[in-house]
Amino acid sequence: MIEILTSGLMNSVQDLGRPLYLDQGVGRGGAMDRQALTAANLLVGNEAGAAGLEIAVFPFRMRVHAPCLVAMTGAVAFAQLGNRSFPAWWARQAEAGDELRIEAPSAGARVLLAFSGGVDLPLVLGSRATDLKSGFGGLEGRALKRGDRLTLGPSRIRAVQPAGHGLDPALLGRNDPTLLRIMAGAEYTEFTEEARRALLGSDFVVSRQNNRQGMRLEGDPLILMRKLELHSHGIMPGTVQVPPSGQAVIQLAEANTCGGYPKIGHVIGADHWKLAQARAGDRLRFRLIDRAEALAAERAARMFETKIAHLAPLALKT
Repeated sequence: MIEILTSGLMNSVQDLGRPLYLDQGVGRGGAMDRQALTAANLLVGNEAGAAGLEIAVFPFRMRVHAPCLVAMTGAVAFAQLGNRSFPAWWARQAEAGDELRIEAPSAGARVLLAFSGGVDLPLVLGSRATDLKSGFGGLEGRALKRGDRLTLGPSRIRAVQPAGHGLDPALLGRNDPTLLRIMAGAEYTEFTEEARRALLGSDFVVSRQNNRQGMRLEGDPLILMRKLELHSHGIMPGTVQVPPSGQAVIQLAEANTCGGYPKIGHVIGADHWKLAQARAGDRLRFRLIDRAEALAAERAARMFETKIAHLAPLALKT
């Protein structure tokens, strides 16, 4: 069992979400940085989709009430487990009574925590993820707060190296976090030539108006050649919409399942982790790619789980 000592309104239990219910108006949800949660789970011997914690408000403190293996991935932040430092992208044994303290990140926005056995909460529509927008799943459909206690499932790990073990995220292709690869949206050609040049040739600043639902960008306005009246239609995480203001909005993990704003592009799934780790004030840029390149990027991203599966067992004695 783990106990939350300090938390914030954006810290929650997350897994890989609910991808099968979009046609019923239920968003995918789940961890913003799915790659980091998958890595953390594999480092502690869990299945890739086990439930862990997504931490976006700091400082964060929790206490472990029974021995378990803990992994921390995602953003780079100073952390201590008991009286020992806890590096990013690392897994370490926690003993009963140990306190984990995580300070504000020096790089990135969200820390993902996994525990051997995974957070054991009831499944809702096949997932333990918290949908903060709709208020269901996770722990009572809400953010974590002081005093919450979470039960862990049975661990598959029998022993670990005393110093712990970890990964170099660069080996998993986590580089150039400011470059977002996009495919053209359905209304891409409806935007002016100047707007398309601005999209691909200038930087956009992450606004403070962002959460798990969407991220508003600040930059050159993206203007349509003519006014469009669109029926509401299905959208997905990564969709880049442009409301009448001309300032782009990117749909994130708890994205609406439908909307009517013109779509200038779609951030490919392999780059969604960059959106998860972007902070207000960060500068992002777009590069347009075609379907073949997008599929190649997706294949490369999926291979990272295989890489971790080969690296992690070197440090785990199961």
